[in-house]
Amino acid sequence: MLDALTIPENTAATLDQTMRSERKRLLDFIRKRVRNQADAEDILQDVFYQLVTSYSITDPIEKMTAWLFTVARNKIIDWYRKRRPDSLPAAGDDPSSPLNLEEILFDPRQNPDQVYARSLVWTELAEALDELPDEQREVFVMHELEGRSFKEIADITGQPLNTLLSRKRYAVLLLRDRLQELYSETENL
Repeated sequence: MLDALTIPENTAATLDQTMRSERKRLLDFIRKRVRNQADAEDILQDVFYQLVTSYSITDPIEKMTAWLFTVARNKIIDWYRKRRPDSLPAAGDDPSSPLNLEEILFDPRQNPDQVYARSLVWTELAEALDELPDEQREVFVMHELEGRSFKEIADITGQPLNTLLSRKRYAVLLLRDRLQELYSETENL
């Protein structure tokens, strides 16, 4: 795995052993949050690349497994951020418009604590979305994250408008329940 890089042999062996031993667990962790196998593999490769480029003999990573899972979580967050559509209105474009996920999660004026809290929200949201039934997740993602109207979603899915509204309502209730503890912890940041 590490042939192309110029890394001391003993370090390369340590890294290679770590990658082989943690690969399955990391991939399972990523696959629970990212449904597409190819995207999950790409994220895993990014994690391993960061391991190789960050690892140093003079400053070794103390808790390797915890470090790998933290990097994986951050890479998943980055992956979801890249997937958000650019077509959503930016925060503050229309003061009369209702507050949306874009405004909650992407305010560049936030301090480091708020940025950390935002990353926690993205991670928890990704996990909570994975727990939703497919139909509810699809409607929630299309409406909230992709910015589609219910009419567009009905045209795409062929489902009646009332069915979509109901699925979104159930998704919101489940997500609200699932994310309530996180909200309580982060509301003072």
